[in-house]
Amino acid sequence: MSKQVPYKTFLSEGEIPQAWYNVRADMKTDHRPIINPATGKPATLSDLEPVFCTELAKQELNNTDRFIPIPDEILSFYKMYRPSPLVRAYFLEKALDTPAKIYYKYEGGNTSGSHKLNSAIAQAYYAKEQGLKGVTTETGAGQWGTALAMACGYFDLECKVFMVKVSAAQKPYRKAIMETYGATVTPSPSTETEAGRKILADDPECSGSLGTAISEAVECALRGDSYRYVLGSVLNQVVLHQSLIGLESKAAMEKIDEYPDIVIGCAGGGSNLGGLMSAFMADKLTGKQAPYFIAVEPASCPSMTRGKFAYDYCDTGEVTPMAMMYTLGHAFIPPSNHAGGLRFHGMSPILSQLYHDGHLDEARSVTQNQIFEAATLFAKVEGLLPAPESAHAIRVAIDEALKCKETGEEKTILFGLTGTGYFDLSAYEAYRLGELEDIPPTDEDLARGFATIPEQLTL
Repeated sequence: MSKQVPYKTFLSEGEIPQAWYNVRADMKTDHRPIINPATGKPATLSDLEPVFCTELAKQELNNTDRFIPIPDEILSFYKMYRPSPLVRAYFLEKALDTPAKIYYKYEGGNTSGSHKLNSAIAQAYYAKEQGLKGVTTETGAGQWGTALAMACGYFDLECKVFMVKVSAAQKPYRKAIMETYGATVTPSPSTETEAGRKILADDPECSGSLGTAISEAVECALRGDSYRYVLGSVLNQVVLHQSLIGLESKAAMEKIDEYPDIVIGCAGGGSNLGGLMSAFMADKLTGKQAPYFIAVEPASCPSMTRGKFAYDYCDTGEVTPMAMMYTLGHAFIPPSNHAGGLRFHGMSPILSQLYHDGHLDEARSVTQNQIFEAATLFAKVEGLLPAPESAHAIRVAIDEALKCKETGEEKTILFGLTGTGYFDLSAYEAYRLGELEDIPPTDEDLARGFATIPEQLTL
């Protein structure tokens, strides 16, 4: 008989982490350096400064400092919505009739409806400190764009967002809320940039991807010295900022004398899973007890389960540095489904190296009908409508809990509920009406993407 623990476990305001955890400092084999395509050599700080804020560029390259102090002004903002609750999913456990204990870390308690604000406010802060006029970015499902618009509104910065065209069409109210906070939003690919015009010339009906939107955002940032580019996932700096999630999760579980056997997170670019597993991965890398880590990605964009571990560009237009990562090829365009923000062709270099080395134990891909089935059940029994991204983790958490039902094992499962699904109602309606199609890429689709991966570098 499992002991009763509170439905929600909260840390106090004073228990918000005072520093971000840098997992790279503990990795036995740090991931390969990002490459400046102009020189073919590892990117230096001076290479990155025209694109990123200087302090963020330093964080991107930092592989030695285990903890990086959080500036007071960022901590002050975090107190508006952090620490976020750790929730015991008693009702889901009952519905599944499982002996497993299921917990989720809920990151949807802010207007952006997601974990993305953790990094957005940090990146906006460093842009303001540098005296910049504004920032440019891309967004897939709109969570990151909304978070960045909020952060820029707080610091009185201009914000230019290129939103994946298919997502902009599916989620017009995401655009509306970004504009409420003062951002300018352009569906991508667009005719506003050379990269966008080239993509549209090749495919006038292109539905877009994060890779296409990144190309446009970077090009826009490079037009003048008063702007820099910021990114909501993939980069080392973003995984660093999101370590808050894992640090808080571990501290909250310690309060109730719990430790997860399994940690599950959705994975598109890697920010959510990288953040959730951070403190627990620290245990694994330093030889302590650690959970079994599972990354869950959409079958429509399966970078880890079907991709290649290789150097590739982070954008479709080949204007960004190259990173060593699991990739489907930078020209890969996912089908126009409702996988939400999990539409990036590659995975975070940190997560990619951890997966390659066997520290991130498993990657699974699931279809959108599978995830909406899980999301619908979760909404009915737990009272929260999850984002489609989060529903990938819910799907696998349910699957693992059902395995425990078969075996009788009382495992403790932790997953990340990254955000709310209130901007995804058209997808929920399509699922209810039986109109969602599962469109995994064919081998031929993947081959076309793989063909765009650059010839491998010898460093």
